[in-house]
Amino acid sequence: MNTFIQFQRELRELPLATAWMLNDIAEMKGRQQLFAQQSPQKLKVIREHAMIESAVSSNRIEGVQIDDKRVGTVIFGHNNLKDRNEEEIRGYRQALDLIHADACKMTLDEALILELHQLSRGEIWDAGKLKDKDGDIIETYADGRQRLRFRTVSAADTPDCLAKLLLFYHELNRDQRVPPLIALAAFNLDFLCIHPFRDGNGRVSRLLLLLELYHHGFEAGRYISVEKAIEDTKEQYYETLELSSRNWHEQTHNPWYYINYLLFVIKNVYKEFESRFEGMHSPKGAKTELILSIINATRGTFSLREIESKCPGVSHDMIRAVLKQGRQAGSLICEGRGPGALWRKGNTSL
Repeated sequence: MNTFIQFQRELRELPLATAWMLNDIAEMKGRQQLFAQQSPQKLKVIREHAMIESAVSSNRIEGVQIDDKRVGTVIFGHNNLKDRNEEEIRGYRQALDLIHADACKMTLDEALILELHQLSRGEIWDAGKLKDKDGDIIETYADGRQRLRFRTVSAADTPDCLAKLLLFYHELNRDQRVPPLIALAAFNLDFLCIHPFRDGNGRVSRLLLLLELYHHGFEAGRYISVEKAIEDTKEQYYETLELSSRNWHEQTHNPWYYINYLLFVIKNVYKEFESRFEGMHSPKGAKTELILSIINATRGTFSLREIESKCPGVSHDMIRAVLKQGRQAGSLICEGRGPGALWRKGNTSL
C-alpha cells in the first residue's frame, strides 16, 4: 500500500529505463496473438512444460525441493505423496490450474488470496490463514550469524494493510493513472512487504503476479514459466526486493529497483516465448519437439544434464535419444564423452 501512497503523492513521470521496457513488452504482447493463431498445437506442448517448471521453481526458490525422478508423479499423478515438500509442489500446481482455467472469472480480493495460500501450502495448520504472530524476515549466513533483512507489518495491522492494498490497487487500475504493469509490480512489492502469512508469501506473490498478468492481457506466462525466470535471476530478485523495501514503512522507499526487475523478468519471458515458439518446426512427438525447442533456445554449449533440468517429466533416455539423432544428422556436435560432455549446435538445422 505504501508504494501506491507514494505514487499518489509524487509520481509525475516514469523513469526512462522503465518506459523503454514497457514499450518493448507492449510490442511483444502485440505479437503473442499471432503466435496463438499460427499454431495452437505448438503452444499446447510448451504450456504443459511451463506448468511443471512453475510448480517446481516457485517452491525451489523457497528451499522446497523434491527428487527430480518424482516430479512427474507429484505433479500429474494421484499416488500418495511422500512428504510435505511433495504436498506443497502438488498444491502449487493445483493453484496454477485454477488460475490458468478461470483467471478471467477471478477477482483479486482477500478471499482469493487466502484460497491460493491454502492450495499452495497443502494440509499445514495455518494454510489459508493470515499470520497471527509478528514475524520479521531474518537472513542467516553460512557461519550462523543473522541479520534483520526487513521488519514486516505486525500481525495486528495485517488485515487492515491488506485491505488498503487491494483498495488502492483496484482504484489505480480503474483510474488508469499508471500503466497496468507498473501497478501490478507495485502491488507485488507491497504484498511482500506486508508479508501477510507466516510462510508461503513468496509463492502466493508469484501466483498473484501471474493472475494479474492474465487480467491485463499478458499471456506469455501460460507458455513460459515466470517462476523459472525469477529463479534463474534469484540473486537480483532478493537484491532489488531488499533495496526497494528500505524505508518502506516511512513511505520514502525507492520502488523502482524491484519494479524494473519484474519488468525485466516479464520481458525475458516474452523473449523466451518467441524464441521457444520459433524453434519448434515440425510435427514430431510432443516431448521430442519440446527438447528441440529448448536446445534451439540455448546459446553456446550445453550438457545433457542442463537440458534434462529444463525438461522435468521427460526421461533421461528420451533426451539422450534426441541428442544422438541430432549428432547423426549433423545438427548437433558432441565435444567430449560421458554425461558431462558438452554439446553445441551444428551447421544444419534441428
